[in-house]
Amino acid sequence: MTYNPSRRLFLGGSLAASAAGAAGIITPAGLASAKTMQAPGIMYGPTPGVAKLNANENPYGPSDLALKAIAEASKDGGAYYAYRAGMYLRDMLAESNGLKPENVSITAGSSLILAFAAFAATSKGKILGPDLFWDTTSMAPVRQGGPEIVRVPNTAALDIDLDALYNAITPEIAMVHVCNPNNPTGKLLDPKKLREFCIKASKKTLVLVDEAYNELIKDGPKHSMIPLINEGHNIIVARTFSKIYGLAGMRVGYMLGSEENMEFINKYGLGGYSINQAGLAAAIASYNDEAFKSFSRDKVKEGRDIIMSAVKANGLTALPSTTNFVFVNLGDDGDANAFRKAMEQQDVLIRGQYRTYHQWSRVSTGRIEDVKKYAAAMPKALEDMYKLMKA
Repeated sequence: MTYNPSRRLFLGGSLAASAAGAAGIITPAGLASAKTMQAPGIMYGPTPGVAKLNANENPYGPSDLALKAIAEASKDGGAYYAYRAGMYLRDMLAESNGLKPENVSITAGSSLILAFAAFAATSKGKILGPDLFWDTTSMAPVRQGGPEIVRVPNTAALDIDLDALYNAITPEIAMVHVCNPNNPTGKLLDPKKLREFCIKASKKTLVLVDEAYNELIKDGPKHSMIPLINEGHNIIVARTFSKIYGLAGMRVGYMLGSEENMEFINKYGLGGYSINQAGLAAAIASYNDEAFKSFSRDKVKEGRDIIMSAVKANGLTALPSTTNFVFVNLGDDGDANAFRKAMEQQDVLIRGQYRTYHQWSRVSTGRIEDVKKYAAAMPKALEDMYKLMKA
């Protein structure tokens, strides 16, 4: 059989005009006469001139150490499956958190392992969560015909109501999902109250705490529920390299829990086939890069301060944020979807409406020049928002 690669690669060259090329057969003569194939223009990041503030990314990553590791791993290991590097990172994470390797599961971003946990939980019952939280992964089973999430209203201040969550745990609840800090609100739970809730709730059901933004907050370890795993509680904790480490595009995340919980959840995954050499190398190099993490936190604070100043200058309010995004109150007559469209007209990308919260708009702290662009665009965007609402 003659090897027949995709003809699309050769369209436009003289090979495509030859009889052999038309038949999809490569010949030495055809190759000699073919034009040099030009690589297509690929945009790996945002379009130039566009302020991308809609996905809570850290645009200052990957760090220099990560970039060096990516190059080395891609050159030496790109042809091979990433099992050894995955086991190395797993051991690092276990040792750092005082756990065993069997307590750690690594996937392509924390979204994947969070979705696996959701599928595992809904094989037994329903997922319980606040009305407003990052529910994308817990919604995965719903999109496949699984049970709807049982939701508990947030407080008037949009905090997670831990007492209401606990009281909503019934025998049909297979997992409680809490994000801390919460997305999209940016609010942080009191660590003592969250710890008490987790211990109490985990006696009734599995408790998942998504700590995607933990490294971005002050005194992150103080707010983490990871120690509860070592104490034997029925807790699982998710973390990611997508936020402070600036590796959202490299897709590395992990979950920590008891060996039994990890075995149960991993049944819904693909093992090591979801991880890649470059991402793992970047994660390994970044994990203890305290200088880069400190730099990132400083940039996040600088961006938050700019956003909060712009919010105040335009007569608006916003929730106090502990992380790299701000939840802005556009007013009772505001519309987050119209505001997003108005901002997009000025080349600023932000998030639209979450659930029924039409007046709340989330913006990320990206590059400082992009955050300044958001601040400068706000007065006109607010005017245009009302025009769009009337159209």
